[in-house]
Amino acid sequence: MRYLGYLLRRTLGGALTVLAVVSACFLVLEALPGDPTDTILGETATAEDRAQLRRALRLDQPFATRFAQFILDLIVPARGMGHSLRQPARSAASMIADVWPNTITLAVSSALVAWAIAIPLALLAASRPRTKTDAAVGVASLVGVAIPSLWLGPLLILAFCVAVPALPFPGPDAKGPLSLVLPSLTLGVGMAGILTRMGRASLRETLREPFVTAARARGLSEPAVLVKHALRAAMVPLLTTGGAQLASLLGGAIITEKIFDRPGLGTLLLQSLTARDIPVVLACVVVIAATAVLVQLMVDVAYVLVDPRIRLS
Repeated sequence: MRYLGYLLRRTLGGALTVLAVVSACFLVLEALPGDPTDTILGETATAEDRAQLRRALRLDQPFATRFAQFILDLIVPARGMGHSLRQPARSAASMIADVWPNTITLAVSSALVAWAIAIPLALLAASRPRTKTDAAVGVASLVGVAIPSLWLGPLLILAFCVAVPALPFPGPDAKGPLSLVLPSLTLGVGMAGILTRMGRASLRETLREPFVTAARARGLSEPAVLVKHALRAAMVPLLTTGGAQLASLLGGAIITEKIFDRPGLGTLLLQSLTARDIPVVLACVVVIAATAVLVQLMVDVAYVLVDPRIRLS
């Protein structure tokens, strides 16, 4: 019950954080120079056309009124988080719903690739400290962190779509699981480098704990000691890092989406920000902030599941 109360407090704090972040974004966007009507109508529009469009989009209303309407758009589900300035017939929620499945699919697949690479490498390095294997894993993880996705993505396309056409060429027509391989590798390699370094350090500390010595004294094999005891106890920092990475990916990997021509939340946010489509920009910020809070809550629950010491405390 105490832990449920803790989760409720975290949820309330997260909701207040989301509201504060979105309110700050609203103030910043209002302070930016420029007028959305100029983007919509172009430079050749007359002053009368601009004034008429401002009235239609309710941009001529006082700041406090527009802010109150924005809060109502977020609270009332029927309002759909407001309507787009570029496409007044569409709500911001519907535009996000069109690209949200692509973002979730890419983020989850990239996270799975990262964990599938990082856990075996971390176990391998921790089981052979101060050896050539440990040094090789350290160099590989450092390279993974250092490689930018802006360079790795096109390199993978050249290797597996042009030189050896084993995977579909990226584009709007690329469908199916094979189209996710290269984008997931592009994002997952960098994530795997960070997770490997974190896992190797955490496992080294855990392997010096008394319960690991006791497990070895009971005659357990070294793989059993590493996987069943040491890895589980070392998962807390890995979950913290992995949760932060997953939240950032769900917010939208703009560069990777652009390279592989995949519509996603990051691309929608960038396009809306360029067009000064304020309702859609704020709706994207709400979704990104709420996703970060939700992922953090899931990580808090996972702490209790993987580490008995937290559950007992």
